[in-house]
Amino acid sequence: MPVRWGILGTGGIASAFVTDLRLAGSGVAVAVGSRSEGSADRFADEFGIANRHASYDSLVADPDVDVIYVATPHPMHHDNALLALRAGKHVLVEKPFAMNATEAREIVRAARESGLFAMEAMWTRFLPHVAVIRDWLARGALGDIVTVTADHGQWFAEDAGFRLFAPELGGGALLDLGIYPVSFASMVLGPPSRIVSMSDPAFTGVDAQTSMLFGYDSGAQAVLTCTLRAKSPTRAAIVGSDARIEIDGDFYAPVTVTLVPRNGDSLRVESVHEGRGLRHQADEVARRLAAGDVESPLMPLDETISIMETMDTVLARARQGAPTTT
Repeated sequence: MPVRWGILGTGGIASAFVTDLRLAGSGVAVAVGSRSEGSADRFADEFGIANRHASYDSLVADPDVDVIYVATPHPMHHDNALLALRAGKHVLVEKPFAMNATEAREIVRAARESGLFAMEAMWTRFLPHVAVIRDWLARGALGDIVTVTADHGQWFAEDAGFRLFAPELGGGALLDLGIYPVSFASMVLGPPSRIVSMSDPAFTGVDAQTSMLFGYDSGAQAVLTCTLRAKSPTRAAIVGSDARIEIDGDFYAPVTVTLVPRNGDSLRVESVHEGRGLRHQADEVARRLAAGDVESPLMPLDETISIMETMDTVLARARQGAPTTT
């Protein structure tokens, strides 16, 4: 039986997920919930979803639903995920998983106490080119990892009501864009032992640009940036003593990757893909549920907490180092 999905939220990422879900045979959207009946009806009509709910409480109580996809703005993830878990539903929670590590721990604790599946919807982890990267790393193709670089910059018109600029909606470059470079570095190197960061605010006070330097006990370093002010190359690289991996922009989406050895010919793996790429995380959820697992080894819950701890530290260090004015 395909996994029966309930979609909590009707924004852009929810539309993208349901669109990609149609390309997967592992699941189907059977219900949608919104804070208004009109929004739920519009979304359900667009995607041919039978069950529509005018409240999140009604959605999580739907007996036809196996898993809730939490697709609301960041500040709502914590409460929405707990609502679903307490109703006995598995959850896939959009990234960032929560607003901070404390909230992330509470979601994970609730899932584990209930014996339910939970995962952060860091869709990049499940893309085909990332599977190639993990294989190269596992085989030691790069030698010792020396440096990881990644950037994620997008240009947005200044609008105080737009969620990326709105503090009440969890705005800022780090939470929305920086999560990708931080998660990428975590996948390759794990949690950093040293963190240096710098941020500059947008006109609403959220971080408009944040740069990070992570240090690791191995001697490796990660150099990561994110910004709301400009479209950056959005490329990434993993540099080792014997070879490097170059990832085309946008590195977090389905793209081409190249293994460049210190000596010898490069190996380029082209991206052959249908859809945006969100369906792969849905397939992972289906695989884990079929196996009886309560989390994914490709996006473990403890790592999700660790990433949120790192991001908490990045913002705290950036604020401590902010220049003063007189």
